[in-house]
Amino acid sequence: MKKFLLTALCAATATFAGQFITWNGADEDPIVKTGLGNETETQGRWYTYEDNLGSTTICPDDGIDPPYIYCADVILATCLGFCSIAELDNGSQTDLPYVGFGFNVVGQISSEDFSLATGDATSWGGLCVTYTSDADIQLELGLGPVVDSTINYANPAVTLPAAKATDFLLPNGKAGNKVVVSWSDFKQPSWYDGAVKIDGETAAKQLAAIHFKLQAAPGKYKFNICAVGPKDGTCPEKCGIPTPSESIKTARGTSATKAILNGRTLGFTGIKASATVEVMNSLGQVVMKGVINNATSNAATINLASLDAGIYMVRVNGKNVNFAKKIVLK
Repeated sequence: MKKFLLTALCAATATFAGQFITWNGADEDPIVKTGLGNETETQGRWYTYEDNLGSTTICPDDGIDPPYIYCADVILATCLGFCSIAELDNGSQTDLPYVGFGFNVVGQISSEDFSLATGDATSWGGLCVTYTSDADIQLELGLGPVVDSTINYANPAVTLPAAKATDFLLPNGKAGNKVVVSWSDFKQPSWYDGAVKIDGETAAKQLAAIHFKLQAAPGKYKFNICAVGPKDGTCPEKCGIPTPSESIKTARGTSATKAILNGRTLGFTGIKASATVEVMNSLGQVVMKGVINNATSNAATINLASLDAGIYMVRVNGKNVNFAKKIVLK
């Protein structure tokens, strides 16, 4: 059988090479700093996807009514990781149901082109992951919708074996499993007999996303991705353990940044450079967007007077800062 090269299917896209800082949910930073993001600053945001059989992802209750806006926006405060309950249902079908979750490595190609850009993650060497899960999880290398469909979604993957926790909402450094894998450990599934063969090293050179796929018999399964990073062993041994180095937190720009709501005026402090602010409604739609140029000494503000009363999520994304905060407008 003829072997086709992945490079024939993927378009080259520009990225900014930098360090992949291990993402640790216990640090409460919602954005994964892959070091390969481009000028769109759309990399590293967690998302979920489901099969077409009836499966869904149940977000944890964060104590606010309504209980959540968008799952990825409340998980950190709730379980110090990306956690949810996979409710798997295959209806009348015989295929095993699944839910998936993950983040993009580079992000969209441009502000006008929402296609996924790819980046060379060879320097990571592989991945480390700390997690809990009631079922096995497939850690997959996403290559973008076009390539993924071309290979019939037989993406190179490794298995993260089930690692159950008594309560995934209360990580205390006593539960969780840490796995460290090299790019060479990622293999296409044995059932795949297509013409395009892709190994882990090849996929890492043109990587679009990191995916976690939980596929099992119908039922409910809890999971918590507590940390993910390059193959350097910096993922914590258990869930709920903050990164000890203050220098890493400073590099992420989370320690000094604050968002303060005063009536219908939203103010920001501690932002040292230009950053984009997005305000999203309960459907995850961006209803207001602005730019903060400098909020180091004086608070930069955004007027929210035009928005209806309700619960919103505010995301701030820039070169030195990425964070999200829920606000309630009255």
